[in-house]
Amino acid sequence: MSGAAVYTAANWYLALRGAKHRKRSGNQQPSESDEPGSGLAIAVGALLDGIPESMAIGLSLISGPGVSLVAVAAIFLSNIPEGLSSSAGMRKSNRSAGYVFGLWGGITAISGFAALLGYISFQGASPQMVAATIAIAAGAILAMLADTMIPEAFDVAHNFTGLITVAGFLVSFCLSKLGG
Repeated sequence: MSGAAVYTAANWYLALRGAKHRKRSGNQQPSESDEPGSGLAIAVGALLDGIPESMAIGLSLISGPGVSLVAVAAIFLSNIPEGLSSSAGMRKSNRSAGYVFGLWGGITAISGFAALLGYISFQGASPQMVAATIAIAAGAILAMLADTMIPEAFDVAHNFTGLITVAGFLVSFCLSKLGG
């Protein structure tokens, strides 16, 4: 709950600053001329979405000899539609290709640093502390899915959103059983 509460509060604040529809693929994102500062809010919002996932990857290093392949696969697969949708919306709001690539390149670098920070910070931490941190990150990730990705999916898939969501969770569950 705490991860979801922190994510929701930060997401709400960014929505007030112009990042409300940062992951939408249509014409919902404001351009910088329509709402000054919205570009920065979108960038910070995208970073906010990536940090919990990156921390989970870093923490997965602690529990074993390497990064959990299942965690990386799940995060990678979830970020493809998220990135494509957000990028399409940015282009439709007249943001340049340089802005879009620069934004995602910067977020990739910062997210990689967050994974490293998660690994270094929790080295030697108790299993309970690692589990609590992963639970906080999971709450933030679930809140992000419910707030931003599911509404976008519903706009496109309508009646099939629930079935597609459950299929995604089933694939994640199966991958976790294969990995572990």
